[in-house]
Amino acid sequence: MKRLHDKYGPVVRIGPNLLDLDYPELSKVLYGTDGKWRKTEFYHNNSALVNGKITYHMFSTTDQTEHAQMKRPIVKHYSLGSVLALESHMDNVLGELMQQLDNRFAKCGQGTCDFGEWVAFYAWDLITSVTFSKSFGYMTQGHDFDSSIATADKSLDYFVSVGQIPWLDFLLDKNPILRIGPPNLSNVTNIAMTSLIARMQGQDKNFNPKVPDYLQHFIDSKNTHPDTVHDGMVFGYLLVNLIAGADTTAITIRAIFYYVLKNPAVYARLVGEIRSAGIENSNAFPYSQARQLPYLEAVVREALRVHPAVAMPLERYVPAEGFTLPNGNFVPGGVAVGINPYIGNRNKTVWGSDADEFRPERWLRDVKGGETDEEYKKRMQKWNACDLSFGAGSRICLGRNLALVETYKLVATVLNRYEVTLADREREWETVNSWFWRQKGVEVRLRGRV
Repeated sequence: MKRLHDKYGPVVRIGPNLLDLDYPELSKVLYGTDGKWRKTEFYHNNSALVNGKITYHMFSTTDQTEHAQMKRPIVKHYSLGSVLALESHMDNVLGELMQQLDNRFAKCGQGTCDFGEWVAFYAWDLITSVTFSKSFGYMTQGHDFDSSIATADKSLDYFVSVGQIPWLDFLLDKNPILRIGPPNLSNVTNIAMTSLIARMQGQDKNFNPKVPDYLQHFIDSKNTHPDTVHDGMVFGYLLVNLIAGADTTAITIRAIFYYVLKNPAVYARLVGEIRSAGIENSNAFPYSQARQLPYLEAVVREALRVHPAVAMPLERYVPAEGFTLPNGNFVPGGVAVGINPYIGNRNKTVWGSDADEFRPERWLRDVKGGETDEEYKKRMQKWNACDLSFGAGSRICLGRNLALVETYKLVATVLNRYEVTLADREREWETVNSWFWRQKGVEVRLRGRV
């Protein structure tokens, strides 16, 4: 995609009725809150058959009214304040991660740790902990013991491939005679359903009413919004939380460690800032203090920019009246267009001539260059308007606060506790761009700090 834009310019036709646009400044137009730019059928196959009927959830529905109705009962539970009420769950999971890294790698002098894999275990255990008050147990087991993580990857491969020809889904996943694919997330589905039933019957021994979790929030929404929320919608909320809440965060954390460890100067500056906060390294790093570290924020934002979790066009239909692009070309109504976060995040007009480089310093005020506070503020406003790392508008990622809190805490906790080095600094990681741009090969050595 990047090579095509480099060759042909900001508008590339990549399908019979799909234009990929390299105009990051149009993000607020295409992905605004007015509901005029509707999602395409690309998203439809990320749905489920329930009692023989295709059921859409918040991600897969293309109906703006339906999406708003689904979102309204639960949106408050994803605010930063509500997420921070879950921090004790996160601290427990971080404690388990540190114990496993200590016992398996740091203390026993084992060779390399596939840190990218352990980040996935952590992310899945955390999302299940904040959702059900219990984790799947991948860190305890030390591997993808039920293949749910691998199956989730395969299901997203199906989603992004079949989404190019959406009607194929009716022959494959939604085939009324014989279902052919994609791989079935039976374990995730079973745990969600079992947990829901146990909680509804008052038999969930893991739940502490004093410490909220998302399952209880979703169940409570049936009482606060009885005309909208039913058991099927609660189940849909649970699946979106599980499938979208783990892999995306793991991708961001892997990107942070990969780029930081590849750049010794960045690593030294980041570790110095984290260590200077004075947090006891046996404890999980509090989010309130991690968020006050400006260079950590710069590193997180830069990793999201160079390696967004989604690196495919976010497709939308042009409204009936059509739309004129910045280059003067008119696009008729009904044509599908989209901005790929990977492409937009490397636009040199927006991000500068070094847009392809990982340079966290770009997010700090350029004091040496004489940048004033007002100039810095305007630059950040421009960049924030172009940032599609979590989408934008009314369909922006609902769990972005959860993902960011989780990310800040893990990065600060791990670097505060361990000296981390790449096992092979010359080795490049492997990436697969499905719907999520996942990675393999972040292998490190860990040594506990004194």
